[in-house]
Amino acid sequence: MTTEFNTNSKAIIIGLTDTGEKIPAASGRISTQPGTALEILELSKDAQKNANLISKVTRSGHNSTVEHTVFNLAFQNVSVLVEQFVIEFRLASFTVKSRRYVDFAKLGYYVPHFESKAIHDKYMSHMDYLYKEYEAFIEAGVPKEDARFLLPYSLYSNFYCTLNAREMINMLYAMIYGRGADFAEIKALGESLLEQARRLTPGIFTDFENRRPTVQDIPKFNYKPDLDLIKDEAPVELLSYTPNASKVIARAALIESCNLPTAQIEKITDDENECASIIKTVINSKRQRPLEAATFTFRINNVSLSCLTHFARHRIQSIGIPSLTLTDRRRHILPETIATKPGLKERYCDAFTKTADLYDELKKTGVCDELLAYLQLSGNTVDIVTTINGRELLLFMKLRSCNRAQWEIRDFAIDMLKKLREADKTVFKFYGPSCYVSKCPEGPLTCGKAAEVIETIKNL
Repeated sequence: MTTEFNTNSKAIIIGLTDTGEKIPAASGRISTQPGTALEILELSKDAQKNANLISKVTRSGHNSTVEHTVFNLAFQNVSVLVEQFVIEFRLASFTVKSRRYVDFAKLGYYVPHFESKAIHDKYMSHMDYLYKEYEAFIEAGVPKEDARFLLPYSLYSNFYCTLNAREMINMLYAMIYGRGADFAEIKALGESLLEQARRLTPGIFTDFENRRPTVQDIPKFNYKPDLDLIKDEAPVELLSYTPNASKVIARAALIESCNLPTAQIEKITDDENECASIIKTVINSKRQRPLEAATFTFRINNVSLSCLTHFARHRIQSIGIPSLTLTDRRRHILPETIATKPGLKERYCDAFTKTADLYDELKKTGVCDELLAYLQLSGNTVDIVTTINGRELLLFMKLRSCNRAQWEIRDFAIDMLKKLREADKTVFKFYGPSCYVSKCPEGPLTCGKAAEVIETIKNL
């Protein structure tokens, strides 16, 4: 593996709304001009006039007009650090090459630019060692989803991303001027995407540089963690939640569906059985919006970097993930498939120790945190915080407490469900994997243990 791999690293706009900038321009006209929607669209054929209008409208702060243009992006052979950065943009859709199923031993890794050849050589030697260990663990029978914890955050990722122009602008500002700008790889990819986007949609990206946000990208504080307190943290903490969530959800459902007066609703929802019946009816319907009336904030501790993707894929949440420059290289996950094999366990833990030692060594020489971010393993852990409403929690539990879910996030999901039932059993006695809530969607891939799963979830 050599630095030449980086020549294949790129982000490419592979698709664009076939109307280009016509609909954003028509949107800028429809509010103030006579004519039907289609008549105004027919008048929006002049590309230069469209570009000028879009620029004028967006300078006035009406950025919603550009949401009608959608980009499809392909990220090829970029580091997983880039993947994690991009996937945090919630108003986008992603499909990523899975490290649970694909063997990454020969797929390559990103090599950042080091000023010193000696440091470069140490980095390369260590990366090759980690990939050989990953390959050896797979050959020893360790499942890919557990061997992947040995993969460094330089590993090449490939994924697709689809987002509208407004979110594209937000992402590019963050890549070029915001929290991604200190990472040379992220900044270069952002500049490449900007060049492509400006060529394809000049009106949307006119004067991009001069209109960037002037406030800092993320808040910064000077507090340091008390390491003595970390060891006492539980895997899942329910920090706060909507009190009387069952009544809050039932009220919302009855107002929306029946338009009942509040006093009547209070009498109905005072009956716990009636309240439970209302919630069950909402859960069994297509329109589950009343569940959104209740929110729950969790702190989830010691989440592996691999598992972050599973959490971040849920778009309807407010998730806070620490910068990957802050990862403690000496904290890591230990899967049971490795813990029960003494020879492999020592080699596994040794890989984390060697990586942490090299990190400390290079940091003392003055290598910046942004370059050292590649020198962490997918099994290193961080703590995250997220606020999720009841509707997204239903989807989360259906997917993540399922037997086919990756075991780490399943453990978190089950722990979260226990905490939720302690907070409000009337609501969350209906929550669990798909087979518990309604029926298993896995078809021939089902675990075949639905009755057992249902009984276990029922008695949590």
